[in-house]
Amino acid sequence: MDDGLSILNEILEVFPKELQLESGLSCHARPLTDADQTPFWDFFQAVPQEERVLIKHHVHRPEVIAEWCSEIDYGRNLPILALVDGQVIGVCTLHQQLGGWKRHIGRISVFIHPLFRGRGIAKALVSEVVGIAQKMGLEKLEAEFIAAQERAIRVFALIGFSELLRMEDYVRDMQAISHDYVLMGMDLTTDEEYASAG
Repeated sequence: MDDGLSILNEILEVFPKELQLESGLSCHARPLTDADQTPFWDFFQAVPQEERVLIKHHVHRPEVIAEWCSEIDYGRNLPILALVDGQVIGVCTLHQQLGGWKRHIGRISVFIHPLFRGRGIAKALVSEVVGIAQKMGLEKLEAEFIAAQERAIRVFALIGFSELLRMEDYVRDMQAISHDYVLMGMDLTTDEEYASAG
């Protein structure tokens, strides 16, 4: 466990870093901290209600955001923020199970501010987190969607994720409306495998 934490600390030393996107937008990327509660809350309040019901968590509740910012455990959930002038414009999180059957599999979730979509932020953030997962020795990544999240599904496909499973009317949003569930996955090549291939 200590080895895992030291590897993670080494990985995080590269942050904050600047991301120069193909769209011309420049933003800074870094992990979420306990000082981010207000901008992180503002970020989720900018999400339209019809989209907010599709998010798994009650992001309209201040106590949920406060808990996320005060109980940070990068080893389990590592949120990487994209910021412009202190405003949070995107977040991509690497979720890990530290034991059990899926300890070698990470799960990625991403969300982009409505006013900054279509500018390459999701692709840049997901690529950053994929790189982190590789360095941490994870072997596979997963991402969960409802079928209506077509834009996000396309972004993940461009990065190298493929559809593993689609189940009709399998999940329900915050208003209890059923949606098709889509599971995407990606096999990772670790740094050691890259070295041996070379």
